[in-house]
Amino acid sequence: MPKPKNDQLTQDAEELHEALNQLVRIYQFRDRDRICCYDVSVTQCYAVETLAKKGAMRLQALAEEMFLDKSTASRVIDALERKGYVSRIEDDEDRRAVKIQTTDAGRKLYEKIRGDLIAEERVMIENLSAEARQGALSLLRQITRATEKRCSVQSCAEARQPG
Repeated sequence: MPKPKNDQLTQDAEELHEALNQLVRIYQFRDRDRICCYDVSVTQCYAVETLAKKGAMRLQALAEEMFLDKSTASRVIDALERKGYVSRIEDDEDRRAVKIQTTDAGRKLYEKIRGDLIAEERVMIENLSAEARQGALSLLRQITRATEKRCSVQSCAEARQPG
């Protein structure tokens, strides 16, 4: 039997949806405005970040990690390679395959952007109590894990496909 539409859990879910939606929208604009100052797009920055955090990987794995199709990921990597932020290396497991890795310049770029964004985050949370900060982090991590379980790479890619 379906729950009544106006129960408290539904209301909380609606408010969470609106709050997260607004937060994501603000962050996307903030990231676009801040990151583009470094001569990379937000998507290019996310690619450098992914490679810096996870290490060298094949293009298909990077595309999946970023929820992109392979051709889009390839264009992103091509642009980053021209700028000197990533390079292609031989895959030790399959000499016919290629992996992408960050260069020293790419790692320095990632660290600079990350440092600037963390400084902004620090200002945003500096007036919160330690308990409030930890509670917020715990909640965001739980929501992230629940979303990852609900939306695997494959199911998200399928959801983007038209009709």
